[in-house]
Amino acid sequence: MKVILREDVETLGKMGDLVTVKDGYARNFLIPKKKAVEATTKSVKVLEHEKRLIADQARKLKKEFEAVAEKINATPITIPVQVGEEGKLFGSVTNKDVAEALAKEGIEIDKRKIRLEDPLKEVGSFTIPIQVHQDVTAHLKLTLVQA
Repeated sequence: MKVILREDVETLGKMGDLVTVKDGYARNFLIPKKKAVEATTKSVKVLEHEKRLIADQARKLKKEFEAVAEKINATPITIPVQVGEEGKLFGSVTNKDVAEALAKEGIEIDKRKIRLEDPLKEVGSFTIPIQVHQDVTAHLKLTLVQA
């Protein structure tokens, strides 16, 4: 049976794909859980229209995220920290601290989008990637200075 996926199914494909599956799998699992619809000429036309609408929305959303990324790239952040001997920090600077510093600058970013491999533990300048959108990555210039 040919079906059109309404959402991503890990073993079959992505949303909008036209796939062939066994009849029982489609009737008993995919269609009742609204993960797929039967591929008729009408549903294929509806799918094509929905794909165009979704693509337009995705382009608009991507432009908005690109604007946010440009703002992040243009905004250097300085965080004052307590420092001990040899330039080592008392504690460390984490994703949460970076997100709070960005929020003070008027840029709201979820801390999970900040791609900080390890917490920062010494004074200096760093470039931190921020995954604003799946296709858009910003690079924040962060400086840690002694308080």
